[in-house]
Amino acid sequence: MIASDSLRYTRVPTYGSGSIPAVGFGTLIPDSVVTRQATKAALEAGFRHLDCAERYRNEEAVGDAIHEAFGAGMLQRRDLFVTTKLWNTNHRPERVKPAFDASRRRLKLDDIDCYIIHTPFAFQPGDEQDPRDERGRVIYDSGVTLAETWQALERLVDEGHCRSIGLSDITLEKLREIVAVARIRPAMVQVESHPYLPEWELLDFCREHGIVLQAFAALGHAMKPNVLADPVITAIAERVHKTPAQIALAWAVQRGSAFLTTSTNPRRIRENLDISALPEEAMQEIQQRITTNIRFNSVVETGVPGFIPRAV
Repeated sequence: MIASDSLRYTRVPTYGSGSIPAVGFGTLIPDSVVTRQATKAALEAGFRHLDCAERYRNEEAVGDAIHEAFGAGMLQRRDLFVTTKLWNTNHRPERVKPAFDASRRRLKLDDIDCYIIHTPFAFQPGDEQDPRDERGRVIYDSGVTLAETWQALERLVDEGHCRSIGLSDITLEKLREIVAVARIRPAMVQVESHPYLPEWELLDFCREHGIVLQAFAALGHAMKPNVLADPVITAIAERVHKTPAQIALAWAVQRGSAFLTTSTNPRRIRENLDISALPEEAMQEIQQRITTNIRFNSVVETGVPGFIPRAV
């Protein structure tokens, strides 16, 4: 095994932001008290990239944890990369800046490192985050295009407080369309990706254009078929004395992408950061011997994130 503990500190070069920490902590945690505790544990463990979202309804708790870490002298603002996201009901250009400013207030930060369009689907504008008709079908907004929303994000960068912009839950086809018309290129795209959904073509396009591909559900979100039970992954883990999760996360960074991982367990949080470089033959095994191909989240087809429960 390659003796390297530096993988966890990898930064991926990107257009607009210089570089982005490859190892990120996701804050999709339903309970605000637990969110604060888990975010604090992640910062204590050494995570320096936090992924947030208006839709998660817990930005205040994340902001509290960040400022607690600042107050304790654990880190300074310049040490931390913070991403948050514009929700689907705020795609109309006139709603973008108010939504961005509201996220900044909740996070208690003057600047956001990367502001991302949560999905390329516009929902009916308003305060209801999950607008549905009488049959329970999502109410979409045909009065705005993704390009118009992107232009509103570009203006945020022009005005300051927003250092870079990006997209999430997007297909390669849609990303090509935005890159073709963008005045400010995306710094990052966030998509489901793991050994069962490697997204090699999308990764190649991102590399070509200086865009960071950040993988969410990097461990398969504990869904079946279970990525972490794959015999290729488990055999490598046994050989190099790491957990299957550490193998999948190391693979993500070593192939040139970034990742997000979420846990509320301090031990698991530390474990997910404790990644080391894999031998080249292990990288080849994962690419060549794993043939399962599955997407766990249908958000790219509907704009409805499958891992966020609907409010009842």
